[in-house]
Amino acid sequence: MKKNILFVLILAIAITAFKQDDSLYFRKVTKARYNLPQANTIATVKKSVESFELFYTPTVDKRYIGFKEAIAFKESRGNYKKINSLGYLGKYQFGESTLNRIRIYNIQDFLNDPKLQEDAFYALCSLNKWILIRDIKRSVGKTINGVEITESGILAAAHLAGAGNVKKYLRSNGQANARDAYGTNVHSYMKKFAGFDTSFIKPVKNARV
Repeated sequence: MKKNILFVLILAIAITAFKQDDSLYFRKVTKARYNLPQANTIATVKKSVESFELFYTPTVDKRYIGFKEAIAFKESRGNYKKINSLGYLGKYQFGESTLNRIRIYNIQDFLNDPKLQEDAFYALCSLNKWILIRDIKRSVGKTINGVEITESGILAAAHLAGAGNVKKYLRSNGQANARDAYGTNVHSYMKKFAGFDTSFIKPVKNARV
C-alpha cells in the first residue's frame, strides 16, 4: 500500500514538471543580444550609406593639458598637419623663426611628429615664461581693459604675438594692443585663456627641444 502511494506521488510530480514551461527540469532556450561598451571597438560605415566627419573637441581641464588643448583648438582645431595661409605650422601654428629659436629646423619632420610639436609648445611656453617672469609677478591680479590678468592669459598672448608685444601691452596698461595678420589682438587672448593653472610650466632661459 505504501509503495502504491509513493508511486502516485512521484508520478504526480513528474507530470507537473512536464507541464511547467519554466520548471527546473525543462526550460525553453532563448537568446538575447546585448550592446556592451568596448574600448577597442572599430565601427565601419559604408560610404554609399552616409559620410561622416570627425570633430576635434578640446578638454575642459583647467590645468596645463586643458590650456594647451584650448590654444590648439583656437589655432588649428588640433590639426598637426595644418599650414595656414601665412605659413604658420602645425597644431599650435608656429612660425619658422620661432621654431629655429628652439632649435627645430626641419619643417617636414616637425609636421610629421606630434610629440615634437607637443615638446615645442612646452619649450616655447617655458621660454616666454622666463622672458615675462617679472611682468607676470607685477601684473597678475590686475585688471586691464576689463579683463583680470592671469599667468595663463599672458602666456597665451605671448604665443600669439610674442613676449615683447605682451610686455608692451602690460606696461602700457593695455594701450599697446598688438594684432596678428588676422586681426586677433593681445587683449582677446588675455581674456579667452584666463584662469588656467600653468604652474606646471617652468621658466627656462634657453629652452630647447
